[in-house]
Amino acid sequence: MLYVGVTNDLARRVQEHKRGLNSGFTTRYRVNRLVYFEEFDSICAAIAREKELKGWRRSRKLDLVQERNPGWQDLGGRGVVRSL
Repeated sequence: MLYVGVTNDLARRVQEHKRGLNSGFTTRYRVNRLVYFEEFDSICAAIAREKELKGWRRSRKLDLVQERNPGWQDLGGRGVVRSL
């Protein structure tokens, strides 16, 4: 299962998902690994990109992750997010 979302605090949001603190889609489908993320200077740009990605077919999203993170490593569990 793939999830696309926006947050102003990625480290906090990753931990919420890992602990199952959010009810809804991510808890229901046990979405708890961060395999790809992008940073933006403005919330407007981030929301526009989120909408763009949500409009993509699943195969295109898979290709994006595969290109940037071929091993599908959990970026939220390796300190990557904490260093942002």
